[in-house]
Parts: sequence; C-alpha cells; structure tokens
Amino acid sequence: MARCRFIFFDVGNTLLFPNRARILEPLPKDRHPPLEAWQALERRTKQEFDQGLMEGRVDHGFWWTFHTYLLQDLDALDEGVRDALVKNTQDSSNWDQILPGTRDALGRLRKEYAMAVISNSDGKIDAVLERCGILDCFQSITDSGNVGYEKPHSAIFEAALREMKARPTESLYVGDIYSVDYVGACKAGMQAVVFDVAGTYRGREFPRVEALADLEDWLKQ
Repeated sequence: MARCRFIFFDVGNTLLFPNRARILEPLPKDRHPPLEAWQALERRTKQEFDQGLMEGRVDHGFWWTFHTYLLQDLDALDEGVRDALVKNTQDSSNWDQILPGTRDALGRLRKEYAMAVISNSDGKIDAVLERCGILDCFQSITDSGNVGYEKPHSAIFEAALREMKARPTESLYVGDIYSVDYVGACKAGMQAVVFDVAGTYRGREFPRVEALADLEDWLKQ
C-alpha cells in the first residue's frame, strides 16, 4: 500500500451529522425517534442498501428507504410525510451537527496530509462546512450537485483527484456507506476506510473506524 498523502472526506455521517429536530419537523415532536432508534434504522438501511447496490437492484434512494422504515415503525406510513422527510434530509443545511473535537482532529490531520471533501449533496455543502467552522480545513470541495455525478460513480472521485493533483494510490477516502464510499473509492483506485459511528459494519474485514481519533490511530499503524 502506497504512503497516503491525501485524505478525502465524505460529509454526512462523517464530518457533520443530521439536525434531526429540523429533519423530523413533519412529525409531531412526541413521535421523533431517539438517537438510538435513528441509528438502528441507519444500520438496517445501510445493510439493505449495500446489498441492493452491490447486486444492481436498488429501486429507491437511501433516504426513501430509511424514512419508509421510520414511518412503518411508528405505524404512520404516509407518502406525503415521507416525501417531506426525504426532502428535509437531502437539504444540506439540515446537516449541521458537529461532534466535539472535530476541528481539533482535522487540524492535527492537515499538518500531515492535504485534505479535501467529496460529498453527494445539493451543491451547497461548502456553505454548511463554513457555518460549522471547518471549511478552511480543506483545499477543495467536490459536491455532486455541482459535478453532475454521485458516488459511487468513479467520475466524482476522479474530479476531486484532479482538483487536488493527487494520485489515487496516495489518496484515502473516508465515508460511512460501504457500497457507496468504500467500494466507489476503491474502484477509482483509492485507498478507503469506512467511518462507522453507528456501528453498522462491526466485525467486517475491511478497514473501519468509529471516530476521527480512531482514524488518527489507524493512520499511524
């Protein structure tokens, strides 16, 4: 494995996390699932989505499936409510929750690595990163809403690599969905690690971390 010189990060569920209160506004507050239930839905959806994408049979987007399960668990499946939840989740401005220590960890990493972002978003993820105080940690932002390709398509990874003048073999991608982030990056010739806060992939053989501190330790190995 070539020495890593560049780190490319996903944003959602990697650097920033959902503002669940805003996303769930279409539901009465007493029906909002707690974090533990949200993460359980995330694990279930990722496992099903991964299998479908790897087998070439994904009928719906990740968040359509996630919110279908959420509403089914509440015995409140309604297409209009589901559509509103999906729309809220796909609005990058609703991904503004940042874990304590994120900026400090990124500050340490950028002393050793050139860093950038590759995100499936709505063309506005740079504004959210700026609002959360970490935009300046990255030398480039590649947003599918601007590029016209979404992960796992190799074109979005290749666009980011060109922007950074980075060789794929010297580049690491860090993202939270195996079939989208890990497989997509590897197909583009990059190294990859899954950022697995929800614990979806515990026990799997591919590289995974559950926090930026874990990533720092993994990079030192």
